[in-house]
This record gives sequence, structure tokens and C-alpha cells, in this order.
Amino acid sequence: MGSGITKRWMMVWVVAAVVLNLHRGILAAPQVPCFFIFGDSLVDNGNNNNIQSLAKANYLPYGIDFPRGPTGRFSNGKTTVDVVAELLGFDGYIPPYARARGQEVLKGVNYASAAAGIRPETGQQLGGRIDFTGQVNNYKNTVAQVVSLLGGQDAAATYLSKCIYSVGVGSNDYLNNYFMPLFYSTSRRYSPEQYATLLIQQYAQQLRNLYNYGARKFALVGVGQIGCSPNALAQNSPDGSTCVQRINNANRIFNSKLRALVDDFNRNATDAKFIYIDAYGIFQDLIDNPSSFGFRVKNAGCCGVGRNNGQITCLPLQTPCRNRNEYLFWDAFHPTEAANIIVGRRSYSAQKASDAYPFDIRRLAQL
Repeated sequence: MGSGITKRWMMVWVVAAVVLNLHRGILAAPQVPCFFIFGDSLVDNGNNNNIQSLAKANYLPYGIDFPRGPTGRFSNGKTTVDVVAELLGFDGYIPPYARARGQEVLKGVNYASAAAGIRPETGQQLGGRIDFTGQVNNYKNTVAQVVSLLGGQDAAATYLSKCIYSVGVGSNDYLNNYFMPLFYSTSRRYSPEQYATLLIQQYAQQLRNLYNYGARKFALVGVGQIGCSPNALAQNSPDGSTCVQRINNANRIFNSKLRALVDDFNRNATDAKFIYIDAYGIFQDLIDNPSSFGFRVKNAGCCGVGRNNGQITCLPLQTPCRNRNEYLFWDAFHPTEAANIIVGRRSYSAQKASDAYPFDIRRLAQL
């Protein structure tokens, strides 16, 4: 009888071990070997922490709902790329370039920097930041490490061709450049159409650099509705709730050119795949029908200062709102984790045909 019980327990132990190993190994294997992220404060996860900049979020209440607390993420919790990384099957978040070391770079690196733009001068009034060109140069340094780790350029090229490259830049070129006429002359020198054309030209050049250094699967994220942020509402909305159309109109011009750029690259770089994520349109749904997504407040930050909590970002150790899942915006500029989860999920797996063009990140991973 004793030996029968022992055998049964041995069988239970073996089955449990197999299930555990399946969970850790096969089920947890990511859909792509690595995930590289370029962008600004919407996806920065710590690259600005140790540089001389006003654009930082490595203090409470930022990260109040994130397991590790404040990390440099401009949210109460996860960002959109954190959500996408989870959905792609990574068992941990992609590390920031500032502290990515050794074998860790093989799963990808986050190069995003708060206040960064496509143009080098963008965000300079906030101090240090790593613009898109600088982020691409940092990626080139990572590629050299990948070549060394994998034992050669051919192996590195094969490996990198399977990875996903998320690029979300341009917001600050409007927020911290074009619509800051006291600091920048761009709005006096260029019409919105001309400015968007210039931005896309510079953007395309950096995409070509990424392509030349192994990137083949690109997800280009459109600019969101900056004219609906608590900051824009506080400064320019008569009633504090009507979105500022001249800002949103400029954002739409940029997005239409970015979507066209996807077509252009897909025609001319036949061994690569480019997709466009319509963050503007996804956010439009949240603004038009907030209650259907569980949001009660769409025009004010959960924490901040002044009208709409929109004058500046959260102050250190400020007490934020308690019902954070009911707020669309966390601070003057950035969405809450609750909003980021929706945008991240719809970027990965489109719920509407317009969410991603010509297809979503889930499909891009399968190619």
C-alpha cells in the first residue's frame, strides 16, 4: 500500500513538473526573439532618470500601481509597450537602454526618451533628452553587442530580422516645438502641411538607418490627440472639455503622411514589413464613448496642478486621485495604465479595421 501511494505521488510530481516546464518553456516562449522600442515619454521606462532633464518620472506618485514602483514610466502603471510585450509573450518588460547589459539585450531594448522628438531641437527647453536620431545611434551600439554575442554579422542579421521594432515619435515635435511659439519658430516658418512633410522626411531617414542595421518588422505608431490632453484643454479650451482642433488637425496631417509612408516602404523594401498603428483613432473611441470603456473623467489628469490638473505633470509625492481606472489621463499629458492597456491591446490585436494598417502587431509577429 505504501509503495502504491508513493508511486501515485511520484506520478503527480512528474505531471506537475511537466506542466510547470511547459508553462515556463513552451507556453512562455515569446512570439518574436526581441522587441526594440523607440519613442518619447509615452513609452520611456527609465532612460531619462540619470540625465539633466526636467522630463523625469522616477518619483511617486508615478508608478504607484506598478509592481516596481517609480521606474521612469510616465504613468501610474504600465505603458502601451509594456502591454504589447506581455501579449508578445515576454516574461519580463523590455529593459531601458540606460541599464540594458550583456545577454539581456538579446530580448530587445527600450531607447525611448521623454521630451524627445524627430527634430533635434524639440524639447530642448526641458533639458537633456535623446532625440530619435540619438536613439537610432544607441540601437547601432546594441547591434554591435548582438553581433558579438551571436558570433557574427550573418547570425545577428538573421536574428534581428525576426524582431519587432516599435517606433512612436512625433508628439513632442508638436507639443514641445510647433505649438510653443515663444520657444520655437517652426510654426512661423512652416504651415502644418509643410511641417508634417519635413518631419516625415527626417523620420523616414532614421527608418532607413534601422533597416540598414537589421530591422525588418516595423510598427509605426501614429501621434495621439494632443489637442485633447488636459494640458491643451487647460491652455486653449474655452470650456475645459472641448478638444483643441487646430492641434488635432496638425496631428491628423502627420498621421496621414505616416500611413502613406508605410505604403511607400512596403512597396520599396520588399524584404521588410511596415504597419501603422492608429493611436489617434483608438483614443478617439475612448474620448467619444468613455463610459463604455469604464472611464468617468476624460478631460482632467488624475494628478497635476491648475485647471484640468493640466498645467504641469504630477508633483513629487503628490496624492493622486483614488479612482485611477476611471480617468483617461494620469497627468497633464499622459494616459493612465487603464487607457494604456486598451491602446496596447488594440495595437497588438486590432478590434476595428482602422486600428492597424495593413494589419496588427500580432500578425506582424507571425510573419
